[in-house]
Amino acid sequence: MHVPDGFFTAPVAIGAGVVAVAGVAVALRRAKTELDDRTAPMAGLVAAFIFAVQMLNFPIAAGTSGHLLGGALAAILVGPYTAVLCVSVVLLVQGFFFADGGLTALGINIVLMAIIPSAVGWGIFQLVTRVAKNRAAVVAGSFVAALISVPIAALTFAVLFTIGGTAPIETGAVFAAMGGVHVLVGIGEGLITAVTVSSVLAVRPDLVYGARFLTKPLVLKTATGERIVEPARPESAPKPVRPFLVGGGVVALFLAGVVSFFASSSPDGLERVAEDEGFIGAATDHSFGGFALADYGDVGGIPVGVAGIIGVVITLLVGGAILWSVRQKTAA
Repeated sequence: MHVPDGFFTAPVAIGAGVVAVAGVAVALRRAKTELDDRTAPMAGLVAAFIFAVQMLNFPIAAGTSGHLLGGALAAILVGPYTAVLCVSVVLLVQGFFFADGGLTALGINIVLMAIIPSAVGWGIFQLVTRVAKNRAAVVAGSFVAALISVPIAALTFAVLFTIGGTAPIETGAVFAAMGGVHVLVGIGEGLITAVTVSSVLAVRPDLVYGARFLTKPLVLKTATGERIVEPARPESAPKPVRPFLVGGGVVALFLAGVVSFFASSSPDGLERVAEDEGFIGAATDHSFGGFALADYGDVGGIPVGVAGIIGVVITLLVGGAILWSVRQKTAA
């Protein structure tokens, strides 16, 4: 759902930019409460993983594909405020190095792909896990949260386009098209999110921010009011983080470097709607569209896998540096 330059008027783009800056500022301040010695390096890995998985467009209908937004996934793994920072880093790297997502539309993309999915996804996840406090609820909550976050973001695009789109399109048509196709994208997002969260839970439940209640002591009350505290299960005890980070980094590099060759080449949901509704022509050329890495190496003749590996490394370095800096300020 990367919005290109040209889809929105200047006032809407600027307004969204202001909201994005405010949202990132709040996230920078509040992420200090989420980041610790485990979460900070984990957050850098999450950003790199989201970059890699966003390259893997999956088919959702004839001639249409979808890709991960990642906000709900990041919120569950490292916390909602840190999630906004993770996805924003991904969008910055994509926009400035790969010409993916317009620079004048960067604020809109941060709102649609970082802030809204992280906030909506975390809220829904919290509702589901209040019903049951177990692993099944965490996985189910991950699926539902991710699924719903995508069409909510898509409908927000439709609202913004109604307010300040650069093409005269019937409002109802945009809402119906964006909502319909992104429900299908949301199903894919939900599956990817649930599988990822489930996989991390299987090996390191202590690294899933949204599932920390699984590793906390269980306090029970007897009929007489006596409190009985059951310690956390031994398998949930803290372990070194580095082996997991190395393994996760290898997975991200494999996805971007190898699996990306098999990604769907069909236009994503937003591109398909723009083509069908007749406003794709409003998009303008990206300022960095001539860079070697633009369009993930297609412009410079770089194999997509090589471009993907470069992107993962850049995202890991930039995201890790920013998030670790936030963590260090907290520790100080």
